[in-house]
Amino acid sequence: MSKLFYYGEDTLDVRTALALANGQRRGALNSTTRERLQASATAVATIAAGEQAVYGINTGFGPLCTTRISPADTLELQENILKSHAVGVGEQTPDLLVRLMLVLKLQALAQGYSGIQLTTLDRIQWHLEENVLPVVPEQGSVGASGDLAPLAHLFLPLIGGGYVTYQGQTRPTAEVLASLGQSPIQLGPKEGLALINGTQFMLAYAVAALDRAKALQDHADRAGAAMVEALLGSARPFLDTVHQLRSYPGSRHVAARIDMLLQDSPLVASHADCERVQDPYSLRCIPQVHGASREAWRH
Repeated sequence: MSKLFYYGEDTLDVRTALALANGQRRGALNSTTRERLQASATAVATIAAGEQAVYGINTGFGPLCTTRISPADTLELQENILKSHAVGVGEQTPDLLVRLMLVLKLQALAQGYSGIQLTTLDRIQWHLEENVLPVVPEQGSVGASGDLAPLAHLFLPLIGGGYVTYQGQTRPTAEVLASLGQSPIQLGPKEGLALINGTQFMLAYAVAALDRAKALQDHADRAGAAMVEALLGSARPFLDTVHQLRSYPGSRHVAARIDMLLQDSPLVASHADCERVQDPYSLRCIPQVHGASREAWRH
């Protein structure tokens, strides 16, 4: 297994996010991140106990931003924001995407600017590592303030609510937690708001789509090379000397791949000196078409 990934410290790219979600790589919080998180949570707790009104900590949300919440009701408010926003509908989000959501949220919260408690982040990581996956309906996000409904479903299990998928079965969270010797956690001030604000639902889909797009590009190049062979095309349009003239990275990359795939082709070699002047666009312009897609993917 690859080296440990440190949430909040290391750079998270598509490949790493997928590796963490697939269990091919493990993540952790190092001591620096834990100290930063503790300081942030302490600062929020201090504000919550004070007299100054601060949005999301000791006030209501949205139109109720001017409504002051008493210290005694602050913790209940955090649970209520999860419960009130867990209104998604439709089929269950696939397991891989749920795991990606957890990875992406861990990385975001581990920055230490959300006032999240260590116990909360540790429990989120526990769900990921033990494969106790929250049930998140596919429909419900409108993108305003982030993926509020999907993220509410994602984190409802933290307080013992909602459903989870575990060992191939979908069961009430409270039942699964009890069977694994775990109890719901108590959310601190501002945590409910920090948990549901974000775009990890749509970002998880984007990460998965980028990965599939990369695979499709590679398959398309192989299919293109096979088409050149099947139609007895020429390998000359894929020479690097041709593509150096315009020097587009995408088309040069594709041309080099197809040239490599055709390197030992007896079919291409068998008619190298035929009377055909040129191949149709669908063959000789494969690098330009596929290359544009690769440029968009890289961007």
